[in-house]
Amino acid sequence: MQITFKLYASLTDHLPPEARRSNQVLIEVPDGATLAQIIEPYALPMRLVHLVLINGVYVPPEERDTRSLKPGDTLAIWPPIAGG
Repeated sequence: MQITFKLYASLTDHLPPEARRSNQVLIEVPDGATLAQIIEPYALPMRLVHLVLINGVYVPPEERDTRSLKPGDTLAIWPPIAGG
């Protein structure tokens, strides 16, 4: 199945070079793939996987190892952000 995978801020460095400018890439993942299975090949440091959204809806940390996606979903991940 195909999903849109978006990474923000410093995490865009983990996308393929041609996708970094747009911060997103269309990827093929197995049916029923979990967030953890999708994130793993991109070697994202888990300490930087802070805000996770599926189709704009927050996914709490305790659901990230078991939550699966559906065809056409958009997975977006933000690192911790400091401001002031």
